[in-house]
Amino acid sequence: MLPTKPISAAIHPQSTAASIKARLADVHHAIVSCERCPRLRDYCRAIAIEKRRAYREDTYWGRPVPGFGDPDARLLILGLAPAAHGANRTGRVFTGDGVGGSGDFLMRALHRNGFANISTSQRIDDGLTLTDAYIAAAVRCAPPQNKPLPEEITRCLDHLDAEVAQLRRVRVVVALGKIGFDAWFQLLRRRGVTPSPRPQFGHAVVCRMKGADVPIVIGCYHPSRQNTNTGKLTPAMMAGVFKKAKVLIAD
Repeated sequence: MLPTKPISAAIHPQSTAASIKARLADVHHAIVSCERCPRLRDYCRAIAIEKRRAYREDTYWGRPVPGFGDPDARLLILGLAPAAHGANRTGRVFTGDGVGGSGDFLMRALHRNGFANISTSQRIDDGLTLTDAYIAAAVRCAPPQNKPLPEEITRCLDHLDAEVAQLRRVRVVVALGKIGFDAWFQLLRRRGVTPSPRPQFGHAVVCRMKGADVPIVIGCYHPSRQNTNTGKLTPAMMAGVFKKAKVLIAD
């Protein structure tokens, strides 16, 4: 079954860049002010008060984290959730989780492929900008042990849906980890796209679906330290995924 509207959103052709940014700002306000998941909100607030010793002088964000990037992006990167002392501290996705952490690992691959102007992501004032790429997360609050509950993922899907609705040019989605991958297909199902058989997550697996308005999906191991420190995900492997995404965008 094909979607009744483009998965990347039905935006009036006369929409200006300013109007799109304004609507995206409204979506971000709704994300930041969300209180739907008490367990996650309590955890984020507690972390923001307790802090990590290395960041004891920092004022933690401690709220849900909206997406970040180019509103005209043709590439959407979908991660898992904010890190407790990363995005939950800085307020920007994949930012501040330590030198060599998932933010740096991801930005190095994006920078190598021309999607990011710098190869690190440590501070919200570091001047990082993304070109033709936008980063979002399946869950917008840091979950205990990085394990959101299924119902929390489902509740947060409204935010992903609203954000994607403003990203009218998305052609390729890179889903980081199985949770991000499954969340994307949950959103597709909500939009009326039910691929059969259901694609299975795998690194560098490319999923094409019927319909010109349905983005291509590429699976990618999540750049968590558990994967990067063990060699399950190497810099070359991650850069290769975004090189593939770049080729598919240009097709």
